[in-house]
Amino acid sequence: MIETLFRKGKAFSIFPYRVIFMPATLTSDKYPVQAGFSVSSRKFPHAVDRNRIKRLGRECYRLQKQGLYDALAGKSTQMAVFFIYTDKKIADFPTLRDKFSVILERLKKSI
Repeated sequence: MIETLFRKGKAFSIFPYRVIFMPATLTSDKYPVQAGFSVSSRKFPHAVDRNRIKRLGRECYRLQKQGLYDALAGKSTQMAVFFIYTDKKIADFPTLRDKFSVILERLKKSI
């Protein structure tokens, strides 16, 4: 699934994330979006830093995903999304929360 997403998916960047997405037929009807998070080990050689960034991103997504879920429910479709962190330093939670609201609004428009 990830290989297909990277090959055939559409992408856009909203700093500090690069977002790759595509409509998909997922295995579960319960969750309309399948999301993945990635952080470069070259930019963050310590695993504790990579894990912190992924944890912050997942929490921002969790708090704001309902709007995207509602938009997909209206269209009766599903989506696969991958978030790649591109900054060279760890952003704070309020900054990431604001960026995720912009990202999710753009994903809603692209449905």
